[in-house]
Amino acid sequence: MDFTNKHVIIVGGSQGIGLATANAFIQHGATVLITGRSPQTLQRAAEEINSPNLQIMAADTSNMNGIADLEKWVAERGKKVDVLYLNAAIGVYAAIQDVTEADFDAQFNTNVKGHFFTLQRLIPHLADGASVIFTSSRVASAAGVTSSIYSATKAALNKISDVAVNELADRRIRVNIVSPGPIQTPGLLSVAPKEVQGFLASRSALQRRGNANEVANTVLFLASDDAAYINGADIAIDGGSIQYMLK
Repeated sequence: MDFTNKHVIIVGGSQGIGLATANAFIQHGATVLITGRSPQTLQRAAEEINSPNLQIMAADTSNMNGIADLEKWVAERGKKVDVLYLNAAIGVYAAIQDVTEADFDAQFNTNVKGHFFTLQRLIPHLADGASVIFTSSRVASAAGVTSSIYSATKAALNKISDVAVNELADRRIRVNIVSPGPIQTPGLLSVAPKEVQGFLASRSALQRRGNANEVANTVLFLASDDAAYINGADIAIDGGSIQYMLK
């Protein structure tokens, strides 16, 4: 796969899956912008990748001001975006009876609102034939206890992607989804105790958690010319997991 002279934006690219994907695109010749909320985390990402083809931008796309800043950055550079990877997400796990309004709003703002309006505002800046990829999750169709809000955000994201497939087809813009299962990332490690991580690994036919590079490789394939006739797909990256139901 060759992404030389291609311009890639990764929303939520400072760690985990986003960072691995940024590094993979750069290794294949792309120029990449990654966004994130924390300037410190973004700086660490830049130092880790250590490439002139990487640019970083602190932008909180869970609110319209952050999205406007990103659109302004793209417009000022005057270059069409070839790949838009919408990856940012947060998860707060609690039983329905314990969910707070703040937790509800934070997850929907980051996981749904942010991606919807980022896509909306960047549509004029996408190249004809561009690739848009969302990170969803296998939990979008599962029913794990304590995951009601997070699962709902991912299900909503899937439907937005389905509609975007049809609305952007006249410009040959392809829209696809990657749905990871349990992937060993800082995000998973921060919310899942060790025993839960072991349980998640046991739900995979391969009996292990995935790693961020395995998701990144799938994103690159979907963005590449090798996937030119793949549109509207939802690719499970879960080692053969069925569903995750913590009881």
